[in-house]
Amino acid sequence: MIISHEHRFIFLKTKKTAGTAIEAALSELCGPRDVITPYREESEGDRKGLAPQNYRIDHPLKPKRPLLKRLLMRPERYYHPSVGYYEHMPASTVRAYVGEEAWRNYFKFAFDRNPWDRQVSWYLYKTKSKGTRPSFERFMGSRRRAYVNNHEIYMQDGTLEGGLAVDFLGRYENLEEDLNTALAMAGVKRRLTVPRVNVTPNKDEARGYRSYYSDATRDVVADWYAPEIALLGYGF
Repeated sequence: MIISHEHRFIFLKTKKTAGTAIEAALSELCGPRDVITPYREESEGDRKGLAPQNYRIDHPLKPKRPLLKRLLMRPERYYHPSVGYYEHMPASTVRAYVGEEAWRNYFKFAFDRNPWDRQVSWYLYKTKSKGTRPSFERFMGSRRRAYVNNHEIYMQDGTLEGGLAVDFLGRYENLEEDLNTALAMAGVKRRLTVPRVNVTPNKDEARGYRSYYSDATRDVVADWYAPEIALLGYGF
């Protein structure tokens, strides 16, 4: 997640939509006052510009770290809400932290992806450390494990009825062009290239995402992500 006070834009980072690659590119535009949240250490060297900065804040709405973790002196995770700004923050929380004036006047954008394709990428990512990877069917049997909460990040109140919380919603399938469209709309007079960063391991590019699905799992995705499908017109 990036807040550029210099260029007056806010990038909300969704999951499995090349968000880390977008951040790597956007960091080149950032100045010393801008907010840049951390991401996985193995990808930090791919940033083109500034490193993570200004993401730790004090705010009345910021949740406290669990007492047990504090007592045990466990390290604070970069993606935990208790740090302040973190990578997959929903629009409502960013709005509360940044304040109404900036929220109203800054250009806000995010990206999403065909949910059936995204779900396979999420499955490969979440099971990458397994000695024996569970079947896709079995993985999809647990909503708590398999659900990707993207539309909750960029929609008002996390719902389709609330409408978009962003000014522009780009598509993963048109990544670089849509990113540069968003930046032009924000008034940035510079084109960026998007590097390949944080690519899903063990992804067989030759095997299409449709091959992972049964009729049942295809319908599960249609049900879970009805807001994205209705908004962006994606199909299986």
